[in-house]
Amino acid sequence: MSTTHSAFQTHAESFRANPEVKAAIKAIIEQLENTQDELTGERPPHAEGTATVESLLAEYANLKGRGAALPYIGSGLGRGPLVELEDGSVKWDMICGIGVHLFGHSDPDLVATALEASLGDTPMQGNLQFNRDVIDFSRLLIDEASRDSKLQHCFLINSGAMANESALKVCFQKNAPASRVILFDDAFCGRSTTMAQFGDSAGGRVGIPLTVMTDYIPFYDPDRPEESTRDAVEALEKVIRRYPGQHAAFKFEIIQGEGGFRVAPREFFGELFTRCKEAGIAIWADEVQTFGRTDRMFCFQTYDLGEYMDVVTIGKMSQVCAALYTEEYNPAPGLLSATFIGSTAALRVGRRILERLRDGGYYGEQGRIVELHGAFRRQANALVERHPEWFPPVPHSRGGHRDAMGMVGGRGGMMRLTPFAGEKVKVVRAVKAMFEEGVIAFFCGHGPYHLRFLAPVGVMEPAQFEPIFACVERGLARAASES
Repeated sequence: MSTTHSAFQTHAESFRANPEVKAAIKAIIEQLENTQDELTGERPPHAEGTATVESLLAEYANLKGRGAALPYIGSGLGRGPLVELEDGSVKWDMICGIGVHLFGHSDPDLVATALEASLGDTPMQGNLQFNRDVIDFSRLLIDEASRDSKLQHCFLINSGAMANESALKVCFQKNAPASRVILFDDAFCGRSTTMAQFGDSAGGRVGIPLTVMTDYIPFYDPDRPEESTRDAVEALEKVIRRYPGQHAAFKFEIIQGEGGFRVAPREFFGELFTRCKEAGIAIWADEVQTFGRTDRMFCFQTYDLGEYMDVVTIGKMSQVCAALYTEEYNPAPGLLSATFIGSTAALRVGRRILERLRDGGYYGEQGRIVELHGAFRRQANALVERHPEWFPPVPHSRGGHRDAMGMVGGRGGMMRLTPFAGEKVKVVRAVKAMFEEGVIAFFCGHGPYHLRFLAPVGVMEPAQFEPIFACVERGLARAASES
C-alpha cells in the first residue's frame, strides 16, 4: 500500500507564508532597527516635549482622579533597556512595567512576532473561541513546568490577579468546605477584591469588606535564621491547631516581590510545606513576579521545590497569565472560564519569549540571568563602598541592625538596593531623582523600603550597568542633598 502525505494548508497559513507579507514585515523591522540606532544612552527631555507631557499628565490626573506615580508617558519606541518618552528624553528602564517587559522595548524579534500576530482574524482570544495559539502556548508552559513537578494542566487568563483568583477557586473546590488561606507576612497577591484582602497591606484593604478568612505567618529573616524558621513553623502549627481542617491553601511567593525582594533558603520552605501536606493543605506558589527571572524558568525549580507544588500561578513577563495545577487539583467543569484569555499578539509574543528563554542560554549557574545579577551586584556594591554615608545600617524591628540582609540583594532579575536606612520618604525621593537623571526604578518593602530593579534581563548586557549606575549615583546624590 502506498502512503501519501497531505499537502493540506489553511488559507491563513498561506496568507502568513506569502512572500510579499513576509517582505513587508521584514521592511518594517529594518526601518525599526535603523531608527533604534539613534538611541544609545540616556538623554534629557526637549523643552517643548516637557510642556506637552506636563499637559498630558494633568489631563490624565483629571481623567483618572489622581496623578501618575512617575511622569512617564512612553513615545512607543525603545531599544532594549532604553526607552524614549513623549518629552523626547531617553531613559534606562529598570522597572519594565513592574516586570512585564523582560525583553525591554521594541525588541525586533518580538515586534516581528506581534506584526505577524496582527494578521490574525481577531485581536482577542477567549475560552469559547480560540485559535491554535492558545494550545501552543499552553503546551510549552506545561512542558517546562512538568519537568520538575506533577503540574499537568493550565488555565490561561489575562491578568495575574485573575490567575490568582482562578487558583483560589481550584484550591477551595478541591478542599471544600475548608475556607481559610495561609499567607506570609508582607505578602502581595494582586488588586482584585479578594487578592487585596490577602495582600498584607492595610492601605490596599481600606473600605474592602473582609470576606475570606486569612492567617499570616512570619517570613524568613536572614538576621535570625534559626529563630525565624522556628517562629514560622510554630505559627503554622498554631493556626492549623486553631482551625483544624479549615485551610484550603498555603499561598506564598518564594521570593517576595512587593514585600521587598526577600529571599529564604530551601530548607525554610521544605519544613512548612511538609506540614501543610500532612494537613491536606494545598501548596500554591504565586510566581506572577518571579516567573522567568531566576536561575530556572520557574522559581520553584530554582529552589528544587517541585515535589511540593499543587498549584502555581504565573504572569507579567509571560504576557498571558496562567494558573497551573496537578491532576489531583484539576477542577470540575464550570469552575474556570472567562471571556478573554488574552490578545493574539500577547499569546504569540508570550510564547516567543518563553522559547527564547528556554533556548537562549539564560538559565543555569552559568546562564545569562546569573551573569547579569552578578554585574548588578558588582556595580551596586561599588556604589555602597564609594558612598557609605548614603547606606547607614538598617534598623531591625527587634533591636540592633539588619546586618545579614545587606544593602544589595535579590536574585536573578529581581534586584534590590537599600539606601538611607530604608526610610520610605528618602527612598521615594531617590526614585524620583533617579528618574530625572535617566534611570527608571521603583520601590518595594514595608519597612525597610528598598530601591527595586526589575531589569530587562532578556536583552541587557552586563556592561550596561555601568552607565545605569552613573545615573543611580547622580540621583542618590540629589536625594541625599535634598534630605
